[in-house]
Amino acid sequence: MPEPTTIYQHAAAATLPRPEVVATINARAGGGHAQALAAHITERFAQHGLHATVHLAHSGEEMLAVARQAVADQVPVVAVGGGDGSINAVASTLLAAATCHSALGVLPLGTLNHFAKDLNIPLDLDEAIANIATGRRLRVDSGEVNGQAFINNSSLGLYPDIVREREKQQARLGRGKWLAFAWAALGALRRYPFLRVRLHIDGQPHWRRTPFVFIGNNRYLMQGLDIGKRSTLTEGQLSLYVCHHTGRWGLLRLALHALFGRLELAHDFDVLTATEIHIETHRKRMRVATDGEVLIMQTPLHYRIRPASLEVIVPQEAALAPTPGRADKLWADD
Repeated sequence: MPEPTTIYQHAAAATLPRPEVVATINARAGGGHAQALAAHITERFAQHGLHATVHLAHSGEEMLAVARQAVADQVPVVAVGGGDGSINAVASTLLAAATCHSALGVLPLGTLNHFAKDLNIPLDLDEAIANIATGRRLRVDSGEVNGQAFINNSSLGLYPDIVREREKQQARLGRGKWLAFAWAALGALRRYPFLRVRLHIDGQPHWRRTPFVFIGNNRYLMQGLDIGKRSTLTEGQLSLYVCHHTGRWGLLRLALHALFGRLELAHDFDVLTATEIHIETHRKRMRVATDGEVLIMQTPLHYRIRPASLEVIVPQEAALAPTPGRADKLWADD
């Protein structure tokens, strides 16, 4: 397998045209048929008149190296095939470039595909390839915490602990992802750790004792069957969700509200929007999840929105205009 930084040199040596699309694909995708998947993607792009170079990445660093080289070579489209974690990693590469002429193309090969769904990008692979060939470029927002970019959300508290324990169970016990997640969630609820945080929002401090803090890139819907979706990624706002004054039963009640699409009725749940959020805690370092990946970060944490910072190819008919009004529900007095 050629080194990621030399794939274009190989193409030049073979007198191939410079690629219009460079796609980096998680080699674990395709159910063990990654080579066939890569060939299929290359063929489909060719049918749309696009010369594509498809690279199978066997590690996260390899995926990032391909993306960095493509950005440096000003390839028009850098496509990524994988789940939200892979998409966030490649998007972060585009966001980190001092000057970026490349747009992000999304090939949803994950389980949940939140980013693709919220931008109305087709989940069918062939349709997603067609979208890259025929869609339009849209500049969307991204979020950032202490310099680490995210395109969906970031969280503190229960969720990072669950992810860390899930990874341990997968490595030590060989459990599948979802079984390991279930056991990890039960363990976290049994321990039920609380965070004592001070949130600085628009210059105003708010103390909270909470099992979790959730920060979204733009606002998430809180009612109906579309709960957990975003109607826009172009509003230029972070959304903040904090559970407070609740124990295990209160958290279960909150989960039931979410399950039945009535989260706006929860009384121990604060919601608001902001462009910057500072979070202080007595801990010098803490686990922070960004789009499913857990990092150890120094505190305090500084979150900010980066408006129109990422160019993504979306369907021509996708109308993702900002939704009028604010997302604030309740911010209980301290």
